[in-house]
Amino acid sequence: MKKSVVLAEKPSVARDLARVLKCEKKGNGYFEGASYIVTWALGHLVTLADPESYGDTYKTWKLEDLPMLPSRLNLVVMKKTSKQFFTVKSQLNRGDVDQIIIATDAGREGELVARWILEKANVKKPIKRLWISSVTDKAIKEGFNHLRDGKQYETLYDAAVARSEADWYVGMNGTRALTTKYNAQLSCGRVQTPTLAMIAKREEDIGQFKPKSFDQVAVLSKDGVTFHWYHKGTKERRIFNGEQAEQVRQKLQGQKLTVQSVTKTKKQTLAPKLYDLTELQRDANQKFGFSAKETLSTLQKLYEQHKAVTYPRTDSRFLSSDLVETLGDRLKACDVQPYRKLVSDIRKRPLKAHSNFVDDRQVTDHHAIIPTEQSPVPSALSEREAKLYQLIVRRFLAVLYPAYEYEQTKVEATASGEHFSAKGDRILSRGWKAVYEANGGEQSTTLPEITEADQFTIKEVLVTTGQTQPPARFNEGTLLTAMERPQAFMENKTDELVETLGKTGGIGTVATRADIIEKLYQSFLIEKRGKEIVITSKGKQLLTLVPAGLRSPALTGEWEQKLEAIANGELKKEAFITEMKEYAKSIVGAVKASDKKFRHDNVTGSKCPECGKLMLEVNGKKGKMRVCQDRECGYKKNIAKVTNARCPKCKKKLELRGEGEGQTFACVCGHREKLSVFNERRKKNKNKQVSKREVSTYMKKQDKKEDFSNSALADALAKLKLDK
Repeated sequence: MKKSVVLAEKPSVARDLARVLKCEKKGNGYFEGASYIVTWALGHLVTLADPESYGDTYKTWKLEDLPMLPSRLNLVVMKKTSKQFFTVKSQLNRGDVDQIIIATDAGREGELVARWILEKANVKKPIKRLWISSVTDKAIKEGFNHLRDGKQYETLYDAAVARSEADWYVGMNGTRALTTKYNAQLSCGRVQTPTLAMIAKREEDIGQFKPKSFDQVAVLSKDGVTFHWYHKGTKERRIFNGEQAEQVRQKLQGQKLTVQSVTKTKKQTLAPKLYDLTELQRDANQKFGFSAKETLSTLQKLYEQHKAVTYPRTDSRFLSSDLVETLGDRLKACDVQPYRKLVSDIRKRPLKAHSNFVDDRQVTDHHAIIPTEQSPVPSALSEREAKLYQLIVRRFLAVLYPAYEYEQTKVEATASGEHFSAKGDRILSRGWKAVYEANGGEQSTTLPEITEADQFTIKEVLVTTGQTQPPARFNEGTLLTAMERPQAFMENKTDELVETLGKTGGIGTVATRADIIEKLYQSFLIEKRGKEIVITSKGKQLLTLVPAGLRSPALTGEWEQKLEAIANGELKKEAFITEMKEYAKSIVGAVKASDKKFRHDNVTGSKCPECGKLMLEVNGKKGKMRVCQDRECGYKKNIAKVTNARCPKCKKKLELRGEGEGQTFACVCGHREKLSVFNERRKKNKNKQVSKREVSTYMKKQDKKEDFSNSALADALAKLKLDK
């Protein structure tokens, strides 16, 4: 009997597939059953070969040997996972196998993982595609009942190859050219360099910003209503002339406000749209401080291991209409604490799908991130997983609620020729806001009953002073927004390009942006100061050394547009690769012709133990490091690591510096203590704390209404609660 090989991307998914497909025999790197053999990759098993493999010329880095433009890029098996590759290859080439089912992640990168393995293993057998958005048993069974023809995804594979080869030609040539020209570890890339340029542009805007002082005038009536001054022509509330503000204040003393108009309008606001990956990364960064990389890796666990959420690497915030019939089962999976009351409220009304969250035109490969029909075991979730799951569930429940409805009253009034307004809202129905509100939520800000021609005696004139603020530095959340919508950072942009970029998602993809940000940290081109991202001196210099086109978000956006066209069958991969080769050639030419210089400004007095050259001090993402300035040496050493230990004075995270017995904790507030002293203090505090097991036991006995009034444990818990 002929069998099908099912190729998964990771072992955890392979185990789920094998269980559903009844593949109970376990081999070395695969599972086997009567009809299927399930095996897996470990992420990428095959990759593009390094330049060194194309001949002795490229084994040493020399500027005169560039550009490197092999007519065809070769694939190689990755050494660290080669054992699994040959296991997969042997299963693919078995005589009793007549079909391959690709079951890697349903996206561009997942397609690349599988197809490169098939190409390197020289497999020519028919291909089917499993395309699912969750890995619950139900989704797997339905997916295997509706397998798709692999030919449908050949253009997606072409786009993935084009992206990878373009990054090789541009990145390898640009990085080698810059590094050899300036004898420094300088890297550039098709996406990372324009991302760095946006960070630099924001820093430049902050540096050039000149604050302006302004005043705002408000009057408080004897009836308790506050009216705000505004300019009749511009509607501006700020006054940038201090003398004018004082004149307004003086002329209003003892005057009366006369109401000119009262407008009441009923309004409604729909729930925020469902999450795509970027929006979830933004929210998680803002609310919990998670990096984009942390959010993606945690989300991947919720998807693969817990099967609690749908496919994470999506750029859609809508559902397709075929999912509407599953909403009831997904709602049932959410019918656990602390969402039970919300689910009960939703069930009181018929489930209705509306265009705010269901739109087939807005869904391409994958729909928005929503809960699956399977509830996770709460105790099995880590703290980070639980927080992300809560965000996803609440957003899902919110779109199933009716709109938030309120009546807005706007009052226009005048006094001594000046114009004022007051606003008040009266809540009619909380709708979806009930999902997010605690302790009753926001209250109505109603105005008293006011009619046209009413007069109010001015009780007090309030003048407040402020200053215009510079644009904020990027954090990871706002940088993701800039990568998604880089139009604001473009020069010479056209309406057509702006519109196209809006459709294709800007620079990079939802799946790669976190890795790009991480690479900028690792290359010491950016660093963190608190939550803010700051470009380093090395990053600033790099941008002066790379050709202008490579810094442009507009150009990178055009390339992303072309990759999308390849995936849609509208552009040939070969045409795009030819363009990328020419662009790589121009980068090398520009670097060779440049007369600019690179200067290390972070040289220390300590010498490298390997080569004797002076070391550089850099701020890594997790603390300070010293690295050798000689790129060929590559020696690096951590000298200060950011830990999770907290300062006893200001509660900020402590840095651990030094080595051996001399290790010392240091805080930005100035606090210092040796590691041995810290450990002793922590040991004493730990002895005073109540363990989680004791708390759990106490709570269970409380449920049984046992008397703990004289318990020492109860006293300790009470003290713990008071301390919190």
